[in-house]
Amino acid sequence: MEQLRRVGAYGVVRDPSGRMLLARGSARSDFPGVWSLPGGGLEHAEHPAQAVVREVAEETGLAVEVTGLRAVVADVVPYPDQGVALHTDRVLFDVTPVGGTLRAERDGSTDLARWLTPAEVAGLPLLPFTAEALGLPVVPLPSGALRRQEPFDPPEVGRRQRFGAYGLVTDPAGRVLLALIADGYPGAGQWHLPGGGTDHGEQPVTALLRELVEESGQLGRVIELIGLDNLHTPAALGPEGYPIDWHGIRVVYRVSVDVPTEPAVTELAGGSTARAAWFTQAELRGLPLTEIAAGALATVG
Repeated sequence: MEQLRRVGAYGVVRDPSGRMLLARGSARSDFPGVWSLPGGGLEHAEHPAQAVVREVAEETGLAVEVTGLRAVVADVVPYPDQGVALHTDRVLFDVTPVGGTLRAERDGSTDLARWLTPAEVAGLPLLPFTAEALGLPVVPLPSGALRRQEPFDPPEVGRRQRFGAYGLVTDPAGRVLLALIADGYPGAGQWHLPGGGTDHGEQPVTALLRELVEESGQLGRVIELIGLDNLHTPAALGPEGYPIDWHGIRVVYRVSVDVPTEPAVTELAGGSTARAAWFTQAELRGLPLTEIAAGALATVG
C-alpha cells in the first residue's frame, strides 16, 4: 500500500463543570457519525498551536487559547479501496475558550459540536486517539465506519513536511548529549539535539529512542514531553542537491541515560550525524548550537 502522512492538531477542552467539547464527523468526513476532539490537519508551514486555534474555531465557533501541550501520538489507518495507509501524527493541546458562540460547522468535515458530560461521552463512538486522550477505553469502531469517498491529494512538488522527535538527553552527572550535524546537511557544523524523523507507523517516543541508539549508542528513558518546535525553511538545501520548501514539526522530550557510555555513531544514523558527545554545563558555553538545541538547553539553565 502507498504510505501517506499528515500532521494534525487537536484541542482538549473542558468547562468548569467538567464537560468536554467534542465534534461529530459529517457525511463528508472519513468517519461519519464518529466523535472526536476538535481539530484537524496542519496547512503547510503552519504552527500546530495556530492550527488548533483555527480548527476549533472552524468546527465549533469558539475562540480558544492554548494553555499547554498535552501529548503527541501517532496512528495508521488503512484505506484498502484506495491502496493507501495513512499515518497521522496528532499533537494534542489543552485549550481554553475565550469567546465565540458554540455552533456546528457548515459544509465541513464535522456537523455537530457539543459540550458533553463524561457519562455521555462514554456512550459515543469515538476515534481511538480521542478515547485515549480522555482516559476512556478504546473501543474498535464497527465495520464500515470508514467511508472516505474522495481520493487523497498527491504530494505537492517541491514541498516536504517532516515530523521528528528529539531529546534533551542528560546523564546522572548532569552532562548533556549532543549530536554534530554532518557536512552536506542543513545546519552542518552545529550541535543538535539527538533525534530525527519518525518512520511510517512509528510513535514519537519509539522513534526518539531508536534515533538515540543510532546516533550515539545510548539507551535512554523518556521522562516527559517538554516542548514543540515548528520550523519552516522555504529553500532548504540538503543532500538532494536542490532547494526544497521544508516544514518541520519537532517535539522535544526530556530523556535520561542512566548508564552512559562513550558515544558512537552507527551506520543506521543515515549520514546526517558526524559524531555525538557528552558535555558538561561549562563545556556547553560557546558551542555552535541549533536553535532547537539552544532553546531546550535554556529550560535547564
